[in-house]
Amino acid sequence: MKTYLELFRVNGVTRVLLSQLVARFPHGMLSIAFLIHVESVHHSYAAAGLVVGAISLGEAIAGPISSRLMARWGMRPLLFSMMVVAALTLSVMAIFPLSVPVLVLLGFIGGCAFPPIQPAVRTIYPKLVPDRLLTPLFSLDASAQEIIWIVGPVLTTFIAVQIGSVTAVLTAMAFLVGGGIWFITSPSVGQVRIPLSKRRLGGVLSRPPVIISTLLGLTLVACFAAVEAGIIGLFGDQDPQAGWILAIYALGSLVGGLAWGHLPIAPWSMTRRLLLVTVGLAAALIFPNFWWLSLTLFISGLGVAPALTVLFANVSATMKFSETAESYAWIGSGQLVGAGLGSAVAGLCIDHFGAVSAIAAAGIFAVLTTLGALVTKRWSPDLRGSHGAPLPDTGPIETIS
Repeated sequence: MKTYLELFRVNGVTRVLLSQLVARFPHGMLSIAFLIHVESVHHSYAAAGLVVGAISLGEAIAGPISSRLMARWGMRPLLFSMMVVAALTLSVMAIFPLSVPVLVLLGFIGGCAFPPIQPAVRTIYPKLVPDRLLTPLFSLDASAQEIIWIVGPVLTTFIAVQIGSVTAVLTAMAFLVGGGIWFITSPSVGQVRIPLSKRRLGGVLSRPPVIISTLLGLTLVACFAAVEAGIIGLFGDQDPQAGWILAIYALGSLVGGLAWGHLPIAPWSMTRRLLLVTVGLAAALIFPNFWWLSLTLFISGLGVAPALTVLFANVSATMKFSETAESYAWIGSGQLVGAGLGSAVAGLCIDHFGAVSAIAAAGIFAVLTTLGALVTKRWSPDLRGSHGAPLPDTGPIETIS
């Protein structure tokens, strides 16, 4: 805890950490809000899963492109313009009664316009703190973001049940705009300049840490999305117990991140942390009731934030600073594709086999992620004793002889 307290004493860390947390809060709300909204309008979890998947797919495709544009246009202009478009598009989807194809199309556009807050903030971090505090900061960020998944589901289900799903979506947009403005106007955002990358778009995927983190992030988040849909399908979109279970799941991740996320990262770290996620989900299938699911998903959640810490720390320690924003964006894109895939698969499972089958699908995604981490262990960097800072950008220097 002493390390985390030291982080908050660094000028600018508190505002950047909290503002980006608020700006990213819709990620913990929109999936549930649109699942509830579309299902209540069109009476189909499969249709709701398609709409959520379209939003995630749009953000996944646009993420690497917009992250590179931050180096060319600057963080502030890009983030602000995308924030406005996303807020307007997603609000229209909630306010007006639209057909499923139109919702899918607008969801894709809104997803494409979603501002790349996560790549931006993870690019800022190495310039914000000393190298020795970078890995703890990644851990704190991965742990703090679980607040999104603790408060978000409970808040969304409460608003949707008590007021309406339209209000739930608009509340998420209020967080996006308010948090986005708070983050964009932060002095740290204006001070960081991202050098133009010498690689072509997608060139960073040739580096093993990036492609491994992207693929593992995809299946890991597909697991979370399937759990989310499965819990909502099991308890119904009018039962606040669904939100509480998902909040407990995220609370486990928060506890795990604060307890273990700052530990030195070895090649085996990812596999060990994912085993906890997998075992908890497998146990959840035994007795799918409120108390048992709360216990097993809390256990599963203990490995989530520490596993995410490994994904981002591996990239930070192996890539040049000019390449980190795009690298983080590809990881984010993988996670967003995973969110869409998990929601779509879970929606189909619920409609055809029942809600418990969605949790089983989440367990399969967790097994695939664990096996992937085991197979790719040989390409994972050993960061024990490393500061984890990005590699410096170097180039030829002209000399006079």
